[in-house]
Amino acid sequence: MALLRKINQILLFLLVLTLCAILYNKVHKMPSTMLKNDPVDLESPEEMEEEIPVVICAAAGRMGAAIAAISSIYSNTDSNVLFYVVGLKNGIPHIRKWIENSKLKDIRFKIVEFNPMVLKGKMRPDAARPELLQPLNFVRFYLPLLIHEHEKVIYLDDDVIVQGDIQDLYDTKLARGHAAAFSDDCDLPSTHEIVRSIGMQNTYMGFLDYRKQTIRDLGISPSTCSFNPGVIVANMTEWKHQRITKQLEKWMQKNVEENLYSSTLAGGVATSPMLIVFHEKYSHINPLWHIRHLGWSPDARYSEHFLNEAKLLHWNGRYKPWDHPSVHTDLWEKWFVPDPSGTFKLIRPNS
Repeated sequence: MALLRKINQILLFLLVLTLCAILYNKVHKMPSTMLKNDPVDLESPEEMEEEIPVVICAAAGRMGAAIAAISSIYSNTDSNVLFYVVGLKNGIPHIRKWIENSKLKDIRFKIVEFNPMVLKGKMRPDAARPELLQPLNFVRFYLPLLIHEHEKVIYLDDDVIVQGDIQDLYDTKLARGHAAAFSDDCDLPSTHEIVRSIGMQNTYMGFLDYRKQTIRDLGISPSTCSFNPGVIVANMTEWKHQRITKQLEKWMQKNVEENLYSSTLAGGVATSPMLIVFHEKYSHINPLWHIRHLGWSPDARYSEHFLNEAKLLHWNGRYKPWDHPSVHTDLWEKWFVPDPSGTFKLIRPNS
């Protein structure tokens, strides 16, 4: 009897052990969300979308430009865009109220204050075009210091409007080891006639003073095609790894000491150091994503068909579309959102 009882106890123990194993397996095959008391959180498609960070400066006296650029981007995409609106301290309340009290109130945006003290001692006074020394013109040099949460960032000058889906620009492929992508000044034959007609340079000769030994020592041919940094797709990891900001500051400092480039030569003091630092080290943006020179002459015009094909229009130059005289203002003004405070006003022939 004692032996039989012992056998029964062993069999009972084995049965209990088997049942425990079965229950254990069933529990661990259940979805993890079912083991929690919290409700199952199913992300909406919008929350799963990749965020597209777009940096635009809002300068006092021309804030309407940033507003039109933002409006055009927001109206032409379903993508999850986050606008970083960069301004100086005294202009920030104005731009914030403009966005929050207009039809742009639903955009996702962050206001970023730029401290102009970072430029102290790095800018050479230039009486030819003093507006190009405006501190916000150099925000593009400091992208990783202003934007911390993103691997890839789009920077746009304020005097642009976007006619395509910004997602397409964001999808620009950057080659390995490249910190940025730009659009070459020689890449689109349709723009060459405009460039020739207004006597504009599209080579390094137009930006750097080749009479200076420091420039000649770079070994860059003066006939090398330039690029325009008014539209940038940037890789923040590569930018920081290559210490791009420090390199740009070095050439700003050299210009203060040696006057290596000047806004009287071409497009101003922000482009020249970028041409040096990024020489043969950048990827290419689709040319239709940067149709420029619309602000170089109040008379030179592109064909209507060409402008309709363009994904982004840039009024770089003196003749801005919120001012007079200027060209193709209708394409810009359709995206302009009036200033609720009435401070910023368009200048038109009959105004």
